[in-house]
Amino acid sequence: MTGLAQHISKAHGKLPDYQPGKGYLSPSGLFIIAGVLFAQAMKADVVVLEAGMGGISDEVSLFRPTVLAITQIFGEHLGILGDTPSEIARDKAGVTTPATRAVVALPQEENVKQALLDTVSSRSGDQVKIEFAETGASGVPVSLLAQGLGRQNSELGCVAAQRLLASGDYGTPEGNRLSRLLSSVALPGRCSWHDVPGTSVRLFADAAINRTGIAAALIAAGERWNAIDHVLICIPDHKDMDGAIIELSDLPVTYVRLTDKPRLSFTHTLPARWGTIDMKNVDHDFLTSLGRHIVALGTGYFIARMLDLAEASTERLFYTAET
Repeated sequence: MTGLAQHISKAHGKLPDYQPGKGYLSPSGLFIIAGVLFAQAMKADVVVLEAGMGGISDEVSLFRPTVLAITQIFGEHLGILGDTPSEIARDKAGVTTPATRAVVALPQEENVKQALLDTVSSRSGDQVKIEFAETGASGVPVSLLAQGLGRQNSELGCVAAQRLLASGDYGTPEGNRLSRLLSSVALPGRCSWHDVPGTSVRLFADAAINRTGIAAALIAAGERWNAIDHVLICIPDHKDMDGAIIELSDLPVTYVRLTDKPRLSFTHTLPARWGTIDMKNVDHDFLTSLGRHIVALGTGYFIARMLDLAEASTERLFYTAET
């Protein structure tokens, strides 16, 4: 990895000085470049790229996708990618090119769906029509898909992979091998379960930041537990706090503030029955006082801290044990 960093640094030094309005390499863009260079060095047959935030406005648009997968689009990053979900959809789908062989997406609200259809048609020269992947579209058993809100996304990923395999001479993975690979995927912080060392606490952690995600996470937790003893939630003001309050109305809740993140504000009016605590005070003793079955929900910063408390392994992300 040191050699890769040096290689990127050397290439970066050859770029012209930044001029306002003339382009910008974001942190996620740097990660994309590093990943592609590494894949190239490993002689990878296929590269899977995830956009940092947008689509045509993101560094991922520098590449021409053979297959494009679009998850559910909602009002995240309003005012940045667009002023409406439809405008965000146009940005996301804007990475389509005439070289794109397939576009698969999750079901969308009607106005978002139409924006995707129009953009893909225009960008592909009317050569590609979006396939909206309903539940079960991949044919992969539910037990091999992610839990919670991620279940739809993992199925979409499987459909996209099937379309990519079909676009070239890659063949179809044999059933047992596919099962072994999908079973090995680790997604800490995405509906993941952890025993907190030195305590009797079992932690369920999910980086859900809106009402839909929180509802899905609670369903996933309820499938394994008869009852949830307590919920810790950390959602800054610009996320869907109103939706969170509605979904958590019947549960004991403590609101966690990240006081070391000054760019995030935590001033939303909370239900009177909720407790509040600063993250620096969340420790093993505090968790033990809440009960045995604890759900942690909220921003990725917070979930990462909770995974640290649980001493969870985060070395494997979207990685399979089989090579």
